Amino acid sequence: MNPTAVRAGFARAWIELRQMYVSAPDLIGQFMTPALSLAALYLLRNREYSDSGMSIAELALPGLIGSIIAFNGLFAITNVLVLDREDGTLLRAKAIPNGMAGYFVGKVTTAAGSVLVQVLVILAVGMLIIGGSALDSPGDWLTFGWVILLGLLATLPMGAILGGVLEGPRATFLLTMPLMGLIAISGIYYPITALPSWLQAVAQAFPMYWAGLGMRSALLPAETVTIEIGQSWRHLETAAVLGVWALVGLLVAPVVLRRMARHESGSSMAARREKAMQRAF
Repeated sequence: MNPTAVRAGFARAWIELRQMYVSAPDLIGQFMTPALSLAALYLLRNREYSDSGMSIAELALPGLIGSIIAFNGLFAITNVLVLDREDGTLLRAKAIPNGMAGYFVGKVTTAAGSVLVQVLVILAVGMLIIGGSALDSPGDWLTFGWVILLGLLATLPMGAILGGVLEGPRATFLLTMPLMGLIAISGIYYPITALPSWLQAVAQAFPMYWAGLGMRSALLPAETVTIEIGQSWRHLETAAVLGVWALVGLLVAPVVLRRMARHESGSSMAARREKAMQRAF
């Protein structure tokens, strides 16, 4: 990739991240859902789960952080690609030499940066008002780091693929429903072992469960492993599943994005706008 395009992408991402965190509407959009989730967990801070010695809130906080990595890593890049195709931003980037490469570098960096900020803020606030989570050793910090890295590598390329094939904001909105369904069955807010075995199998096919499991292994006391499947943190399986999703995404995403960029034109954008107007009326 052209070094100039990479530098331009990083510069673009820095500008977008600064704008994101000085704009009240953007801040609300970034933190509204995590804040509501934290508020719900705060109300559960005194309700102990079974005989684990920990509250439901303490057990759920790492899973919430894992869901932010998986959900926002995927949805943020999907949504921005769909919207930028709709309003012509992508077409303008195509008209500039190396513009598409710089555009994609910038958007991926912006998405990754926003997820990292959310993770750190929610972790800090959650530990303050809920407690129970700690990074007590270098091994915990190492696990925390590689789960975030692999989680983003597993979801950002998949988000780019979806953003390259979905047509219009309506399709993006419909995508949220299956994603929310995955959150519901991925052991984010309660142990997955409470679900039927077939739902456990479905959840384990997707990155969200493994990102949550990895966060729990880094943030919760070792003895809480007894509520997990097989009473194990399954680090090798976590790395393997997230790694496979990352590999597939990194192989497929460039192909999809090149095809999308090749077919992007003024006429295709006009056709999308006309279709959107027809749906509106």
